[in-house]
Amino acid sequence: MNSAFKRTGELLRITDLHSFYGESHILHGIDLTINHGELVTLLGRNGSGRSTTLKSILGLVGRRTGQIMLNGENIKGMSSHRIVRMGVGYCPEERGIFSGLTTEENLMLPPKVASGGMTLEEIYEMFPNLYERRHSPGTRLSGGEQQMLAMARILRTGARLLLLDEITEGLAPVIVKKLGEVIRLLKTRGYTILLVEQNFRFAAPLADRHIVLEHGRIVATVTKEELPSKTDMLHELLGV
Repeated sequence: MNSAFKRTGELLRITDLHSFYGESHILHGIDLTINHGELVTLLGRNGSGRSTTLKSILGLVGRRTGQIMLNGENIKGMSSHRIVRMGVGYCPEERGIFSGLTTEENLMLPPKVASGGMTLEEIYEMFPNLYERRHSPGTRLSGGEQQMLAMARILRTGARLLLLDEITEGLAPVIVKKLGEVIRLLKTRGYTILLVEQNFRFAAPLADRHIVLEHGRIVATVTKEELPSKTDMLHELLGV
């Protein structure tokens, strides 16, 4: 296992982050800290700025101001590929599966960014469906299998910080349940996870902290200890 997975303390710190797409001002002063091994969810209605927060960490927005520190290093001015090579894995909402390649060829594509990436055998043990479909082209995979493949690809790279964007959207309950089991397992292995999620029922039992965004601003932070007493407030904010 990558020794970085065993570290404690602060991994990611975002300070006064403002992000723009052209003239559109999306994030309005986000302040956020995530510790090694922590699982934090970004909750909110559509358009609240959750996905933009992930893309801002990776430098995938038009313009951003503020500070983004990863392992004590300011990454705001870095190119996206350099940030990824610092151990960041990104699973976008659109998944990005190459339809003309087989499942296994898709798995073999991403470069290793750090030691400790999972082997094919470990991936197939975690995702038996992918082993069964390892010779199938991406076009033949179901939505759930494509989502498993998108997650599995970043686990091959050795990334220690996983940015997961709406991984349960549109998937059958049995697949959602499997993804929850995988995330719990990854957390026990010391991965740090920032999870954008619309499905509060899925996110609630997984996270150490829930952060709610509204119109590009953080409007609430709820720890897992506070969750029982603040669930009604979260439901109201999220329109659940």
